[in-house]
Amino acid sequence: MTTHQKMTFAATSGATLTGNLFLPGTDAPAPGVVVAGTWTSVKEQMADRYAEELARRGFAALSFDFTGYGESEGRPRDHESPKLKIRDIRAAADFLTGHPAVGDGQLGALGVCAGAMYVSAFAAEDARVRSLALVAPWLHDRRICEENYGGVEGIESKKAAAAEARHRYEETGEVVYVPVVSGSDPDAAMPFDIDFYLNPERGGIAQWPNRFAVMAWPGWLDFDAVAIAPKVTAPVLLVHSQDAAIPDGARRFHDGLAGPKEFMWTEGVQFDFYDQSPQVGFAADAAAEHFARTL
Repeated sequence: MTTHQKMTFAATSGATLTGNLFLPGTDAPAPGVVVAGTWTSVKEQMADRYAEELARRGFAALSFDFTGYGESEGRPRDHESPKLKIRDIRAAADFLTGHPAVGDGQLGALGVCAGAMYVSAFAAEDARVRSLALVAPWLHDRRICEENYGGVEGIESKKAAAAEARHRYEETGEVVYVPVVSGSDPDAAMPFDIDFYLNPERGGIAQWPNRFAVMAWPGWLDFDAVAIAPKVTAPVLLVHSQDAAIPDGARRFHDGLAGPKEFMWTEGVQFDFYDQSPQVGFAADAAAEHFARTL
């Protein structure tokens, strides 16, 4: 039977981060896996779920809230910063590898959606990461951003709004937010009615305020995950679907990987991989088998 404990650890930003460490319930040290969820998410939405699934399969898995999200400290709140999130993953890895429940030198990372970008960037710069599993990975570059955010004009419009919001924050301390998800607000980060995020029985939970800091757009739009691939030498598993988000980005990332790699295709839309059966079970089984071989 798995167990879990609430943990706190320090981020490089100075904030105290809060996470859940899920353990397989055995006395022997287990391989450790850091789990990162989607952009803007809190750990209860999908990272906890995958961490618990991995613990059931014999791993010590840590899910956590990034700086400024959920139960973790840090300001501004709900500000999507890829660079800061990568640093937070490093802090989580430092904590996990130092925990007595984790076997020496056995560190993997699992990223869901945009979490795949962040764990991959961390693995590219930290040799401690011996294996990666990327579930329904969102892996974008400039071309993909243009295709998804209204072309060059759409991107420049978001950056202009971000510059104005940044100026207001620096002058007044006020953070300008738009919804992460809304079918009625065209300025929302995802201007659609997405059941996972709006349904309180799924991801529309009280811990998640459904807000996106407008000044965060440049850091997100300028992040090039596809360019990271040649720097990743650890074995990588990608689990994806043709009906999920930007499979072309995942293919191009896979093609560029420098080390051992495996692509597993299944069925389901993007949000099925966050909380639905059979997608979560399929991905967790595949990730566990991959980690068992490579950690």
